[in-house]
Amino acid sequence: MRTALTCSLLMVLAFDSMAQGTPTAQVEVRFDHPETFRDASLDNRGYAHGADPQVMKSLTEHLHTLGQRYLRPGQHLLIDIRDIDLAGRFEPWHSQAYDVRFMRDITWPSIELSYTLEQPGQPPVKAEEHLSDKMYLSRPGRLGSSDRLYAEKAMLGDWFRQRFAPPAS
Repeated sequence: MRTALTCSLLMVLAFDSMAQGTPTAQVEVRFDHPETFRDASLDNRGYAHGADPQVMKSLTEHLHTLGQRYLRPGQHLLIDIRDIDLAGRFEPWHSQAYDVRFMRDITWPSIELSYTLEQPGQPPVKAEEHLSDKMYLSRPGRLGSSDRLYAEKAMLGDWFRQRFAPPAS
């Protein structure tokens, strides 16, 4: 028992020291004046409220997950989000569903952002992008998801994969 515990502890320490020696990929997300975003609120039924903290937190966590999946060790990606327009709209004329976001084919999600990708030994890559997904209602898995930001996360996932995933070998 004591030998097994000692071996387990040594393995954990070895993996920890190996992980510290390898630079990890990092994603840093900033929101540029989120109080002015067009439609980035899941709870406010108006369009002049800016971004909700839970929307910013959820998108930041999703981008960090994408960075861990697709960026190579040592890469650093800085993303500045400049505007968010979530999928769907609140329709206040529906008196019994005032706080429901109605998804229609003309209310697709969009995000304006800029990014800087830094890689060891290479000049930084900078670009501005306007992401949108006009076919968000046709995405597989949409109906089975309970995530209120499913369309935005799927759109960001497609963009991240296209821009930053290493080429298949």
